[in-house]
Amino acid sequence: MRKSVLAVFTAILMVVVAGCGLVSSSGTFREAFLADGSTPLEGTEIRVTSKNFSESVLLGKITATYLGAAGASVKDLTNAPGSMSSRQALLNGDADILWEYTGTAWQTYLGETETISDPNELWKRVRDADRANGAEWLPPAAFNNTYAFAASAPTAKRLNVKTMSDIANLPVSERTFCINDEFLSRADGMIPMLEAYGIPLGTPDGVPKDNVTVMDSGVVYTSTARSEPCNFGMVYSTDGRIKNLDLAVLTDDRKFFLPYSGCVVLSTRLNKEAPQIAELMAPVSAKLTDSVMQELNGRIDIDGEDPADVAYDWLQAEGFVA
Repeated sequence: MRKSVLAVFTAILMVVVAGCGLVSSSGTFREAFLADGSTPLEGTEIRVTSKNFSESVLLGKITATYLGAAGASVKDLTNAPGSMSSRQALLNGDADILWEYTGTAWQTYLGETETISDPNELWKRVRDADRANGAEWLPPAAFNNTYAFAASAPTAKRLNVKTMSDIANLPVSERTFCINDEFLSRADGMIPMLEAYGIPLGTPDGVPKDNVTVMDSGVVYTSTARSEPCNFGMVYSTDGRIKNLDLAVLTDDRKFFLPYSGCVVLSTRLNKEAPQIAELMAPVSAKLTDSVMQELNGRIDIDGEDPADVAYDWLQAEGFVA
């Protein structure tokens, strides 16, 4: 049933996207040159797209800037409206390359429910399955933008918690959580997570319902930093506010959360036409760690910098472009 509904929704969306076209609403990218002066992609036309949240736009700008520096003729289609627009643009042939997350593809695009905790295994399964759709997944970057729980640094020290399992050793009164509405209702969200860690929701010896506060995602971060009304808040592991607010992310030691490894995804056509893209993007992906993404995302979301400038500055600082 889930796959059937997903197929119908996808088919409808394909018609909508094909009818209206894909147009960037995020400006353009900075021009640059490869550090060694070479142009291995000269004569290659590439349309880069992305979703419309900061990290996705940033990754799109990094890709557009870098491949443009390599000599490609790049069209910037980043910041596509809606979470499915960029995906469908790639499948429809309206775009050529984007960044995507393995967990998103596994659950949302491929309709799978099996939990695969090993990041590399999940990537292989997604890569192999999505080839039938004309999409080629390059090896994962070094960051994983998955769900996580964090506490303020002083609270983590006071409670002596480093892992999610440590929460079960705390008094019930200290097991307080801030989450958003979506996470409360997700099939891979709050209720099964607490069960996985042996502290079920709504039980006297687990987590009483009054210990969970549902609020807007942005407020979760500030509430967690204040430790009021909760000691532990749901965060996204590469969010810039983690570093900015000095939050301590707890280790998901029972590997409940699905990996959301960031990957370059390109059309099968472009991969065959320009196989050197995989070689070019590999060192870039290797440099993009969780801490790097937190810093770069923070420059956009907290400092208000333009994603195109952040992308260019990072590529130049790492020696990829000049």
